[in-house]
Amino acid sequence: MKDSLLPDPLDLAKALLACESITPAHGAVFDVLEAALLPLGFTVDRFIAGSAPDGPVENLLATRSGEGTHLAFAGHLDVVPPGEGWASGAFVPEVRGGLLYGRGAVDMKGAIAAFVAAIPPEPSIPLSLIITGDEEGPAIFGTRALIERMAETSVRPDVCLVGEPTSAARLGDTVKIGRRGSVNIWIGVPGKQGHVAYPHLADNPIPRLVAMLAEIDAIVLDHGNAWFQASNIEVTDINVGNPATNVIPARAEARLSIRFNDEQRGADLADRIEAIVKRHDPAATMVARISGEAFLTAPGPFSNLIGDAIAAQTGSRPELSTTGGTSDARFLSALCPTVEFGLLNATMHKLDEAVALDDLVALTQIYRDIIVRVAGL
Repeated sequence: MKDSLLPDPLDLAKALLACESITPAHGAVFDVLEAALLPLGFTVDRFIAGSAPDGPVENLLATRSGEGTHLAFAGHLDVVPPGEGWASGAFVPEVRGGLLYGRGAVDMKGAIAAFVAAIPPEPSIPLSLIITGDEEGPAIFGTRALIERMAETSVRPDVCLVGEPTSAARLGDTVKIGRRGSVNIWIGVPGKQGHVAYPHLADNPIPRLVAMLAEIDAIVLDHGNAWFQASNIEVTDINVGNPATNVIPARAEARLSIRFNDEQRGADLADRIEAIVKRHDPAATMVARISGEAFLTAPGPFSNLIGDAIAAQTGSRPELSTTGGTSDARFLSALCPTVEFGLLNATMHKLDEAVALDDLVALTQIYRDIIVRVAGL
């Protein structure tokens, strides 16, 4: 018989999905989660971090004492904007054909609901939930602020499970043990506006920008390795903003995005690009923003344990992967071994995002098994 203290994953998922929590999330969606955690004996610390333009951001750190290995579950309650054209309201959860629809169903309110529903009512191992309202946004005052709060309050997990939607074709087929790093770069090249018929009286910045980008585009950073694909540099925007056909522009700009593996470091990549930019034009400007470094949780006891729990429920062991974009695991991996595992990612960020009810139940069972197995570490 179901313990009366244990929330139902479907009911909790519906309650979370009903809260409009576009980045940065705050208020009601955190109220729902806190109300589910308090009867389970958690101490809930909600706090606001940061100021405009990247804040304020609401975060939640919930802890419950116990004996043995400390397991943390990390995730986010914020969601991307829903867009137009949903069959039902993006924040009106609806079950149709064995699926629960709503923005955040898989990314990642469904996984949060599953983990909370998996928590045993009686304390066993130490547990914590590290939940931010700003994973889909700038991520400046979200998980990083939570990590600072954890240091202030001496909360130190031994292992961390991030509930991002890692599964590709079926629940449990993929577990992420690492991610590539990310750095975005903005380049500005100054010139002097003038008439195209009198180029000697002007200074066209475009040829210098084009030369920079050609040299940057020719760089081969590496060829990948056993766990990571090759690092790559992509030109994501070129902007001159010149509507006239007979005017040499005063400025040209470009933006780069670099995704890099653990053979590279963000600061080193930024320095390398800046050297190229300055060599072509000492007056050019460059701004680099490192979103996170690459990380790898080498296969070991924790990833094996998660694989065992998945296999016990699904009959198949997962593939260990480092593919995909960035996640807040890039910050948490500095604390302890960090592994990502959650629902199918096929509909995340799409219209009519949905989770299969069977997957929601199965994920709850897998998470419960993980908690039990961590107790044996």
